Amino acid sequence: MKLAMWSGPRNLSTALMYAFAARGDCAVWDEPFYAAYLAATGIDHPMKDEVIAAGEVDAGRVGAACVGPVPEGRAIWYQKHMTMHMVAGFDRDFMRGLTNVFLIRHPARVVASYSKKREAPTLADLGFVQQAELFEQVAGFTGTAPLVVDSADIRANPRSTLGRLCAALGIPFVEGMLRWQAGPKPFDGVWAPHWYNAVHASTGIDEPEGDLPSLAAEYAPLVEQAMPYYQRLAARRI
Repeated sequence: MKLAMWSGPRNLSTALMYAFAARGDCAVWDEPFYAAYLAATGIDHPMKDEVIAAGEVDAGRVGAACVGPVPEGRAIWYQKHMTMHMVAGFDRDFMRGLTNVFLIRHPARVVASYSKKREAPTLADLGFVQQAELFEQVAGFTGTAPLVVDSADIRANPRSTLGRLCAALGIPFVEGMLRWQAGPKPFDGVWAPHWYNAVHASTGIDEPEGDLPSLAAEYAPLVEQAMPYYQRLAARRI
């Protein structure tokens, strides 16, 4: 199985990648299109030069690799994708060869987390619009709505939610998905030192999230803009 997990940033995406890597039957790929995205858009991101230098900037080649041979002959190839990396002009036909799943998180939590790592985020930076667009594209070419999983449900009950996700994917749940060793991983992207501090300190899925965070006033419109896209997918979460 070639499994593409599509989310915006700060969606529990790295922790979920670690969970699948801990299965033992799963290869993982951390944000395949990041270098191509930065090269195509010129957007200023932390460690931009290092990301471009370490990655493939030809989006066509990345897409071809996503549907190519699974590394090490593993049963599952988990690909952690960022929805905003699919910029206009990138061929998305490769997605037809993947099992596409969408990981979502409440916009207020995303904005609170993202703004600590990169100032003045825009709606485009957070991937909500792109996520809804990709969801509709996948539904269009498969004829059925793809799976959606909410990070809040994973945090609230990791065993139950990951069990339901695995069942929906037709793969066995593995107890090892719930725990991993702290520290960096060999499959982390080169950008990990900036973005992955919290997950590197973790040894499993964190406890349930509390109340929604209080945000600075300037972020309220951003959350309001993102909410309809989040709610559209949240209505379909497993």
